[in-house]
Amino acid sequence: MAIDLNADVGEGFADDERLLDVVTSANVACGFHAGSPDTMRMVCALAAGRADMAVGAHPSYRDREGFGRRALDVPPDTLRDDVAEQLATLVEIAFEEGAFVTYVKPHGALYTRAIADADVARAIVDATFDYGVAMLAWPGSELFEQARSGGMEAFAEGFADRGYANGALVPRDQPGALLAATEAAEQAVTLAHAGLVRSICVHGDSPGAAGTAAHVRAALVEAGFTLRRFS
Repeated sequence: MAIDLNADVGEGFADDERLLDVVTSANVACGFHAGSPDTMRMVCALAAGRADMAVGAHPSYRDREGFGRRALDVPPDTLRDDVAEQLATLVEIAFEEGAFVTYVKPHGALYTRAIADADVARAIVDATFDYGVAMLAWPGSELFEQARSGGMEAFAEGFADRGYANGALVPRDQPGALLAATEAAEQAVTLAHAGLVRSICVHGDSPGAAGTAAHVRAALVEAGFTLRRFS
């Protein structure tokens, strides 16, 4: 039984290097919500030395002020160009550091919008298709389905450190939105056993993210899962 453990990195938080020692896929911030060419280069250089780690692009709305978590109304053509720009930047930097970008996972509000908005999902697919990358997305979402129907590989993910309610994530401003390390580990095992996701996420900007990721990894291994990159 194999499962991937992914985390958002390069967003300016102190746990990046420790996270990279634990996870098998690194979602690298591409500069629009957080990060810079320097942080992208640092993460890619570290990932290049780990044969069992995948590097993914983590594109966002152009929203550093709101950390990419504000729901912005961006025309699909503009959004397509913005995502393509972010991916191109990371691909170039990764190549220079001996790493390769193998998947895309949108960030924050863009990820949430692409769950149900067909135009947004299509813009993301159109921006990334020519790179031959896979898509990491919410299971059954517009983004997941459009990536597959458009000829891309698509992999479903669940969230270890976020609360679920009625088949969706609890909004961040609501009680129960963020789970402690022990709860996150338990939820990760439950998600993995359900067999509906190929990857499980720990958010790199959460307090104690590296510690939470280590708890999650240990729990998955104890439950009989092998940690393996999905792409």
